[in-house]
Amino acid sequence: MQRKMKKHFGCFVLCILWSFSIFGQKITNVEMLDALSGQKYSLEKNRSSTAQVFIFYSLKCPYSKLYDGRVMDMVEKFGKIKVTFALVNPYGGQEGETSDQMASLAFAKNNKLPFLIDENQVFTKMTGVRKIPEVVIITSGPTGYNIAYKGAIDNNAQSMESATVHYLNAALTDILKRDQPSPAVTRAVGCNIRISP
Repeated sequence: MQRKMKKHFGCFVLCILWSFSIFGQKITNVEMLDALSGQKYSLEKNRSSTAQVFIFYSLKCPYSKLYDGRVMDMVEKFGKIKVTFALVNPYGGQEGETSDQMASLAFAKNNKLPFLIDENQVFTKMTGVRKIPEVVIITSGPTGYNIAYKGAIDNNAQSMESATVHYLNAALTDILKRDQPSPAVTRAVGCNIRISP
């Protein structure tokens, strides 16, 4: 019994340390091409935003489409109060994920949501994202850019109606109150991202 308690306590401590290692993680400015507008998109161009939300998205991953409605709910709720949103494709430019194919994504086009090509997976590797869809919230301050939240949008990928914990909504609400998101890290569910060498 005592051994089991020590094991659980050890796991708890590791989770806490992992969460703190992500929160406040420094991010450098990065530029990505928006497949819809053909323009460069960067953290620096959106520095005045209270928070920048990046949703990792692939044309081939069925989990991406399951979240289209939920992403738009967040855009409608927070987009008016200086929170920017963009989709990021870690396979952008590859076969089946070309810029033309990305630009034809009705979900992004109809909602004027930037769809960014992460060339050579620079941004994916920098943020440590490994699932699609997975969300990263980046905030800026006097010392640069930081990851404020990384992980799932909510706790039910299959059904919006069955989701009971809305992580992205809670994290943005905390940030707008100038609080640290809690939790700052959650486990995303979806398609694994194949990281290029």
